[in-house]
Amino acid sequence: MSGKILALNTGSTSTKIGYYDSGVKLFEENILHDLEELSGYDSVMDQESMRRTTITEFLVCRGIRIEDTDVVMARSGLITPIETGVYEVTEPLKAALRACRNGVHACNLSGLIASGIAEDVNAVRAAKGIESKCRAFIADPPMADEMLPEAKLGGIPEFTRRPLCHALNSRAVVRRYARSEGRSPEEVTAIVAHVGGGTSVTLHKGGRIIDTNDALGGDGPLSTERAGTVPAFPLIEMCFSGKYSKDEIKKKLVGHGGAVAYFGTNDFRSIAEKAASGDDKASMFVEGFCLSVAKYIASLAADVCGHVDVIILTGGIAWNTSLMDRISSRVSFIAPVKVYPGGNEMDSLAENGYAVLSGELRIKEFIAPEYPTRD
Repeated sequence: MSGKILALNTGSTSTKIGYYDSGVKLFEENILHDLEELSGYDSVMDQESMRRTTITEFLVCRGIRIEDTDVVMARSGLITPIETGVYEVTEPLKAALRACRNGVHACNLSGLIASGIAEDVNAVRAAKGIESKCRAFIADPPMADEMLPEAKLGGIPEFTRRPLCHALNSRAVVRRYARSEGRSPEEVTAIVAHVGGGTSVTLHKGGRIIDTNDALGGDGPLSTERAGTVPAFPLIEMCFSGKYSKDEIKKKLVGHGGAVAYFGTNDFRSIAEKAASGDDKASMFVEGFCLSVAKYIASLAADVCGHVDVIILTGGIAWNTSLMDRISSRVSFIAPVKVYPGGNEMDSLAENGYAVLSGELRIKEFIAPEYPTRD
């Protein structure tokens, strides 16, 4: 693998960057942004210029010449349901990222910053008479819309099921498993559970994600910060109780749900430690969490009549072997279980970047959807 790749992943209070040279990771850094400085912005989307400057200054401090970068790979944002794959950051894609029609989230900044840095690289290259261009891409957007039509069906017509999952890491671990078996990802049928601050469970068949949950929209297993699917009637009563605003209800489901609601913390390690020391409340929650994930894994097996090659557990919580053993014991009757801990986002972005440079991967074109006009 030849070429130099910069990988970007913008979070709410930090920006992860990784730099790769000929397939070797030179470094990975999580740049923490000053909370007081962030509070001065009305919206996270207003932080684009500041974060871009912070990244380029950091690269200079690490001795990286900006004009050496061949590809900037960015975490995808909440744009619109589209196929998985790699998309070049074009003007329509940037417009969709800025529009935030599917949610305002820091991840929408990644593609915008990547495009800006690529422009900076090309300006320096042009001044030096270098003809080759640096390009910016996103990979495997979280709103991966490859779901079976019947899987999108909601209980009433107004409630079509929406996909929103950890597509980047989920597809990467399927590729990793396929390589270990001497197979292509298209030949593998896998269920991947990414367990972390949010939990998404994805069904991969033929190289596509054919079913998943909306991990940011109140659907699926519970997690450290999210309530997952909750009973509808009690939720309705809460909504009309007059005690909470719309935003407060949403926060109860996403952000203040799951472990945060029960224990006031999103540190799953501390809860697991309490459970291991005999705390009954923590033990019950841990068991319920594992059951919740296992139930969703088992439900996706029905899509393919149980014909699953492998179940993969991944994400930050996957480092806890005891929890993974509990989940595995509940679902191993379906298929063998593999555990690939961590998020692996940066390496996944770089892997896609080198596939672009080598010409092995078909770059997809983002076509902006036609939204209805507003009065």
